Amino acid sequence: MPSLQDAPVELVNRVVEREALTGFLEAVRTGEGRALVLSGDAGLGKTALLNDVAAQARGFSVLRVSGMQSEMELAFAGLHQLCGPLLKRVEVLPRPQLLALRTAFGLAEGPPPARFMVGMAVLSLLSEVSRERPLLCVVDDLHWLDRASAQALGFVARRLGADPIGIVFGTRTPTDEVAGVRELRLDGLADQHAHELLSSALSGPLDARVRDQIVAETRGNPLALLELPRTMSREELAGGFGFPGTAPLSGRIEESFARQLDALPGDTKLLICLASAEPSGDAKLIWRAAGLLGIPHVAARPATASGLADFGQRISFRHPLLRRAAYRSATAEQRRAVHRALAEATDPVADPDRRAWHRAQSTEGPDEDAAADLERSASRAQARGGPNAAAAFLEQAAALTVDPARRADHMLAAAHANLQAGSYDRVLELLAMVRAEPLTELQSARADLLQGNVAFASGLGSEGPPLLLKAARRLEPLDLDLARETYLKAWMAAMFAGDLAIGGSLADVSQAARRLPVSAHPDEAELVLDALARVIVEGPAGAAPVMRRAVSAIVDACLTPDQVLRWGWFAHAAAVGSWDFTNWRFLLERELKVLRTVGAFDLLPIVLATLGTVTTWSGEFSAAAAMFAEAETICEVTGAPAAAFGPTILACLRGDEDKAVPLIHSMIAEVEVTGQGASVTYANWVAAVLYNGLGRYGEALAAAVASSESSSDLFIALWSLPELVEAAARTGNTGVAEAALARLAESTSAGGTEVGLGLEARSRALLSGGDVAEQYYLEAVDRLGRTPLRPELGRAHLLYGEWLRRVNRRVDARHQLKIAHELFSELGMRAFAERARRELLATGERVRQGAEESESTLTAQETLIVRLASAGLTNQEIGAQLFLSARTVEWHLRNVFGKLGITSRRQLATALHRDGALLDR
Repeated sequence: MPSLQDAPVELVNRVVEREALTGFLEAVRTGEGRALVLSGDAGLGKTALLNDVAAQARGFSVLRVSGMQSEMELAFAGLHQLCGPLLKRVEVLPRPQLLALRTAFGLAEGPPPARFMVGMAVLSLLSEVSRERPLLCVVDDLHWLDRASAQALGFVARRLGADPIGIVFGTRTPTDEVAGVRELRLDGLADQHAHELLSSALSGPLDARVRDQIVAETRGNPLALLELPRTMSREELAGGFGFPGTAPLSGRIEESFARQLDALPGDTKLLICLASAEPSGDAKLIWRAAGLLGIPHVAARPATASGLADFGQRISFRHPLLRRAAYRSATAEQRRAVHRALAEATDPVADPDRRAWHRAQSTEGPDEDAAADLERSASRAQARGGPNAAAAFLEQAAALTVDPARRADHMLAAAHANLQAGSYDRVLELLAMVRAEPLTELQSARADLLQGNVAFASGLGSEGPPLLLKAARRLEPLDLDLARETYLKAWMAAMFAGDLAIGGSLADVSQAARRLPVSAHPDEAELVLDALARVIVEGPAGAAPVMRRAVSAIVDACLTPDQVLRWGWFAHAAAVGSWDFTNWRFLLERELKVLRTVGAFDLLPIVLATLGTVTTWSGEFSAAAAMFAEAETICEVTGAPAAAFGPTILACLRGDEDKAVPLIHSMIAEVEVTGQGASVTYANWVAAVLYNGLGRYGEALAAAVASSESSSDLFIALWSLPELVEAAARTGNTGVAEAALARLAESTSAGGTEVGLGLEARSRALLSGGDVAEQYYLEAVDRLGRTPLRPELGRAHLLYGEWLRRVNRRVDARHQLKIAHELFSELGMRAFAERARRELLATGERVRQGAEESESTLTAQETLIVRLASAGLTNQEIGAQLFLSARTVEWHLRNVFGKLGITSRRQLATALHRDGALLDR
């Protein structure tokens, strides 16, 4: 670490912070990826510390970027500034990441890249560069960085692993984009150190009272201590009363800078205003614009001599607050003039968006041509994957548009872009503004649709369905295709809301959708909507033919990725409603593949959790756990809340009451926040499975009743019916069991699948006797044996064995119970295995109590990496799937090899079979 004597005065008393940054660099140097947010008010010395850590990074490659307030609307401007020197290395990236990065930077045309795919591309690029020498990325004024860049860099910061990469952010207040990154907060200097710094900035005498007042009012802010006395007279410093402290400190520092600017010649002040309006610091561009304003080159000399700005190869200011003061202290006409000159001086082909932005700032009133330029810039921003930038361009275009209809269109488009960006509050603000305009019926319906989408996307489960239903009805006479798509979304929103939906239940949505006109040649979306509406309005039997047709159409169709993403979830619903688990799993796996390909990581967790549910139900617990771990990883990366569905069903089927019960209670409690009643239905269903496995039939009955009574659930309420039949039969509630069986049979008979009919036969056996019961048990074993749902097959053998023991056929009972016990033990279903063991003991069979499951020594992430590596994926492919660099994957595998006692990937298969916790039972 450099000696304190060599440090700038702002750093002399930042010993703790400098030591922390030195330790940060040393950790990176040894191969440990680190990220740090350096936060604090303006003037506390963040930039000085960032400069200091960059100077300390000997042997590092150093990349720098500074956020600029006027560039906040240019998508990926900051990221391009940081990665520009590395673009010659991008060819090493996997193709999806390469295309995403090139598209984001406007170097190639393609579909808008997913924001996390861009982040993954940057991580891979930085990892590649760090192979040669450690890499330090310094990001100053994060709060002024464009949001697309901030999101990408925040993603990278949270995924640093075994790469020698350090990222240090400087910001006034940590933004959402760097949530979870370690923070080092700066405070003002202690009084003694503040006195020393203040004295170092003065050459004349300083009255002690004035000194104490300055230190108190600046709260030890180094920049304020250095700058504010510059504007105080000799008399004030010697014995006056200082300055009033009514304005915020940053405002007083700006005022100090403004007073220093006022002392400059007129041409110099205009030149500084011009430079402040173009934050790129491009000297050639600024001097071209200066020429258009008639500003001579000699105007730069006073600014350079005063130390306010440097007019070299790049133009820079002494401090960001000085740039801001230079811009704000100019008159409105001067600001318009410099923007007009910059727009004219900017190449319309090489940099059309910057030109459009400057042109918009130069207008005094409405300007349709400038608005059209901004609209084109918004389209380019959307194409590069920058919805925040697109929204900003469109909002500015609306402000410059005279025609009310076009102005409303711009505002609605801006609201839609903000919806894509997840800026839900801003969507609602824009909708409130647009509703004050004279709207057409279509525009008003689009506004309703946007509001409904916000409610659904933001987790306000009970509010989304009625809003979306209202929008769908209004769209019917205006845009029938959009109306159908909106009905589908309303249907799904109503299903998630469950019984909490008010004024937009599944019945309300379905009845409205059934009244839509039928096309001569319906597409897949229309077929799915018709099927889902019919199953609610007409019941399973009436809907069955249309359900099967819709599922077949979706399964057989050659859908584009966009169609898979738009319709996939609804196709799942049709498959599940038919008890068609084979096609349900096929559709989920197809959608998962598309999501990975296009990088739609915000949708991945829910699809992984759903596929994990199917996989768990099939008894592939290890594979399901890997899916849930991956979903959790993605939620950690995207900032989305991790759903508890997967871990809860896994714990319940395993019979792990200690893990399951808190998860069940948590899911039910969260409904008050999310408004998604389906979570309660799901939690009670898996609770019924848990308690049936434990043989606590009273508790299973209560949970199954609670789940099955949901009037607004098409699927989970039906899944709970076999649990309800079993619990009711075991507790002597025959009437309840028979009613549940009737509901179950209506659905399973209509679906006609082996899964549904097998569960129906098993349930009928519980309520039958003699030869009829045995016939149903045999049918259940036969049908379920032809399905992938091995836990349900094991339960059929268990129930059959229990029945055989009760009718004193002990030899036959032992055979069925042994099959059940072995299957449950193999799968790791401890509660059901123990239930089968107790029944075997009752037949006189001696059975050892099952050994406790061995826990793997590997972490969840290591287990997931092992499974992917054993499937043949390369380190780069594994990294792309798990949001890790290839080097971090390699580091994890080395740890795994040590834990498993192997030395290469070729030995993984053997290790997988040896370590039971890595296998599916």
